[in-house]
Amino acid sequence: MRDDAMTVPPIETRDLTKDYGSVVANDSVSFTVKKGEVFGFLGPNGAGKSTTIRMLLGLIRPTAGTATVLGADIHDESALIDVKQRIGYLPAHLGFNEEVTGEDVLEYHASIKGDSRLTELLDMFTPPIERPIREYSTGNKRMLGLIQAFMHDPDLVIMDEPTSGLDPLKQEEFNEFIRAEREQGMTVFFSSHVLSEVRRVCDRVGIIREGALVELENVETLLSQGGKRIRVSTSDESYSGLMSLDDVVDVQRFPDGIQFIYTGEYNTLLQALVEHDVQEIDIAEPPLEDVFIHYYGERESEYADGTGDADV
Repeated sequence: MRDDAMTVPPIETRDLTKDYGSVVANDSVSFTVKKGEVFGFLGPNGAGKSTTIRMLLGLIRPTAGTATVLGADIHDESALIDVKQRIGYLPAHLGFNEEVTGEDVLEYHASIKGDSRLTELLDMFTPPIERPIREYSTGNKRMLGLIQAFMHDPDLVIMDEPTSGLDPLKQEEFNEFIRAEREQGMTVFFSSHVLSEVRRVCDRVGIIREGALVELENVETLLSQGGKRIRVSTSDESYSGLMSLDDVVDVQRFPDGIQFIYTGEYNTLLQALVEHDVQEIDIAEPPLEDVFIHYYGERESEYADGTGDADV
């Protein structure tokens, strides 16, 4: 690892903007990724995550603002080419030549950037490298992509929807691998709309909505700011009173009561509850999906099933 990697932020953006005319994909996005952290860049499909990544890698030019990646200004093509030897990249859409084998793909990448970790990664992620890519499942293509992203032991890895297509077992192996890499000092930046993986691996998250960064926080603080999930068993007559409380969002009715997210003072909630016919109450930390309601205003089905259209 080079000495400057110890002091220069791996990623720093300043008012990064991409305006396509009909849509602003990135709107003055500013954040800093610290060395040795796993940073999740989160939002629904179409929020602007992939656009940010493409600008960071010099694949498209920003309309305004700038960013540095491992100290290289993204406007400086020569400097960016130099640091790419120290970057691993996994795109959301893998553009492998369908006619070549996985082994051919890895040999090509090894000739460009090295393969010091190839054997280790092949033991962990197990695509059938002797077969042509056209015979690969989606999961096997994703595992091949993960191997090429990490095989040269980079200082920084940038990934766009890294677990898309992986089965649950491989997803958990991936999560464990990322946690181990963080302990060794690697910096990981990945975009995702699959919220269940965020809490497992991320130190901090940036939430992007319609091209704008709406929150930048560590995961535990984000959860604590998201309030509590309250489930109350109560009579029909009590529904309206509880639903009209301030700081109550995402109300869901059930045959025996209601459930909602409460973000206000707990004493206020308890005072309100004693005025109603409450038979049972359960207070729990909300799932991360529910926290996102505060930033997106409604429950998005794509968060639950991991599906959706391609990002902008």
